[in-house]
Amino acid sequence: MIEGQTTETYSADKITVLKGLEAVRKRPAMYIGDTGSRGLHHCVYEVVDNSVDEALAGHCSHVRVSMNVDGSITVYDDGRGIPVDMHPTEKKSSLEVVLTILHAGGKFDKSSYKVSGGLHGVGISVVNALAEWLEVKVFRDGNIYKQIFKQGEKATELEVIGKTEDPSETGTMVRFKPDFGVMELNDFSYDVLRKRLRELAYLMGSKGLTLSVTDHRTDKSESYCFPGALRDFVGHLNQTKNPVHEDVIYISKTTHSPTDPSVEYEVEIALQYNDGYNENVYTFVNNIGTTEGGTHLAGFRSALTRTLNNYARTHNLIKAKETPPGGDDLREGLTTVLSVKEIGRAHV
Repeated sequence: MIEGQTTETYSADKITVLKGLEAVRKRPAMYIGDTGSRGLHHCVYEVVDNSVDEALAGHCSHVRVSMNVDGSITVYDDGRGIPVDMHPTEKKSSLEVVLTILHAGGKFDKSSYKVSGGLHGVGISVVNALAEWLEVKVFRDGNIYKQIFKQGEKATELEVIGKTEDPSETGTMVRFKPDFGVMELNDFSYDVLRKRLRELAYLMGSKGLTLSVTDHRTDKSESYCFPGALRDFVGHLNQTKNPVHEDVIYISKTTHSPTDPSVEYEVEIALQYNDGYNENVYTFVNNIGTTEGGTHLAGFRSALTRTLNNYARTHNLIKAKETPPGGDDLREGLTTVLSVKEIGRAHV
């Protein structure tokens, strides 16, 4: 026997099964990255991403985030409202299913959402699991529904608490306070949330989405809506630089995956050269920043180099035997925002 080796039998009774959201509370970093400030703000992003997905589906025009004096966060959207009817298989309301069961949500039904960011059916339930308490109100069918959860568990039954002023009003309001028994003690940062909401407003500019943030602790408030979308984003990034050309170049196209024709993508690119030497590039997939790049960035860089060199040769700017400029040279002073969204899967 190896020194230090135990003689205890490794058998079925040693296998631990964590039920419901218990796994999230045991290992929160697996779901939100870490339990510090980054993970804390990620919880807000997960709730906001659900609202943004409603906008991507064409059902939401405004998302409001409020930082409350008691340390809680409120996210409101004027989307369709989370369904509250009885789930056909779980025998509980759809709202409760979404809040308490991992991998439950409308994002798995392609008729409900063509595009979605976040954790795809995990996000809101993870936030619920890591909250000291979470309160949700749904505005739907002329009614205002309310339910409260504590540490991921149902604390009250779903109930109707009133009527909407306008019978056609719909939306969802989620308010939660982090559970610092499982999260590290941290405060929400206005600047961190403002930066992400502004970024989303650029990415969602073509959808006409307005995002606002209010800090009730300091009375700070800002609202963002950028109809110019990625053009405005590039203009913002270049505002302290000297552009070589005034107009921001913008390209938008819908295309199919070369490896899977059933998958359809929307690709948006905005770019502008300035008189600097550094390349400044931001890439996103389904509104989530891809700081490590990926095939979408590699493809863009390759296509840019090929296109510019082909143009140069066609117009005799490069001699036949002359070595063309490399990609690094052609990207000097270039500011680019590249966004890729999966917008559907065809049934083939």
